[in-house]
Amino acid sequence: MGGVHYRLWLLPLGVLLLAGCIPATTAPGRPSAPPSETDAPIRQDVMGGDAQPTWALKPVTANARWVGGSLYAIRRGDTLRAIGAMTGVGSEALAMENDLAPPYLLFPGQQLRVPAGLYHRVGTGETGIGIATAYGVDWGEVITINALAEPYILRIGQRLRLPSHARALPPKEIDVAARAAAFRLDIDDIATGSQPALAERSQPTIATAAPTKPVTTAIAAPASFAGHFQWPLTGKILAKFGPLAPGKVSDGINIAAATGTPIHAAASGVVAYAGDQIGVYGGLILINHGDGWVSAYGHAGQIDVQRGQSVKAGDVIGRAGASGQVQTPQLHFQLRKNRIPIDPLKQLPPR
Repeated sequence: MGGVHYRLWLLPLGVLLLAGCIPATTAPGRPSAPPSETDAPIRQDVMGGDAQPTWALKPVTANARWVGGSLYAIRRGDTLRAIGAMTGVGSEALAMENDLAPPYLLFPGQQLRVPAGLYHRVGTGETGIGIATAYGVDWGEVITINALAEPYILRIGQRLRLPSHARALPPKEIDVAARAAAFRLDIDDIATGSQPALAERSQPTIATAAPTKPVTTAIAAPASFAGHFQWPLTGKILAKFGPLAPGKVSDGINIAAATGTPIHAAASGVVAYAGDQIGVYGGLILINHGDGWVSAYGHAGQIDVQRGQSVKAGDVIGRAGASGQVQTPQLHFQLRKNRIPIDPLKQLPPR
């Protein structure tokens, strides 16, 4: 997980959460006048704090149990889902272990390998970040073990395989871990682990231009990416993408900005996170653009959007500031494709 503009592992304890930073001025061709009330229906003073983030809304019931490896002989009428529930590993783990693909046809007498491991049954509203915190593990490792993919929305009743060193933490330890995580969160954690679990046949919430109340359910990702990015603001580049010093790596760029400079959405998409709960970044906004693309805007002094809000390229989403662990006003800007940090300067138009 990242810290400030670097990939800093500030505290030892694997769980998940996020990162970011950039400079301020208006994007080319954008007016610098403040947005109207209709442009910014939701305005959050990030210095004053916000409501609980989605990953903290629902306490996780630590129900993980160990399942020993075995072989299961298919009987007439068996389904992969039923076998997954009976064995305790879930249909996803069975499919992955046995190289099965949809429509998951099974035949009497066929033998399935049941993979040994520690499995957690996902409950209503639980998030990946919350589950990882409850067991003191890293969410990114859970993603890898379970081969999870976009849109990273968990389903109620789904079994997640946990790392072998996972252990259910007592409530007091979970509280401490959650506070510590705020310093270790990475943008990837929020983008992939903050969606509340859905019931099997329910659908995620469709983003709207002006939500009337906080969106605390899973949000549908955009159908596709528009194809290009624009500058969120202009200014002197303070830090480029890549290695900065021994042990320090920037996952984005930092752009100098005057306090209050409008920050513009680099492309159309859906706001996946907007708040100041991640101390390293202060005011942080994440936008899901679809097709695996996510942009991040950190150190904002003001946030003018909320989770679950749809935005268009160039919309004002906040104002530059010096929130988080920086001394001067600036914007930390990141682009990620399929969880991998991408150099923004290679995606933004030349200037």
